[in-house]
Amino acid sequence: MEHNTVENKNDFTKSWVSSSRFVFYVSIFCLLSFVLGGCYNLFKHRYAGKPEVVVPDNTLYNPKYK
Repeated sequence: MEHNTVENKNDFTKSWVSSSRFVFYVSIFCLLSFVLGGCYNLFKHRYAGKPEVVVPDNTLYNPKYK
């Protein structure tokens, strides 16, 4: 009795080409997700604008005294 074995051409563990392609795509996905997450975090905590600050008159560049 003869045993015929069929090789799986798409085996991930046997082919370094397909495994390296998978690792490449996973690394690109991780890098892209970190960049987009950082951009979103910067957008979420962006500078709100110039606040109204009350400055005493005696601490101005040209101070005003009573």
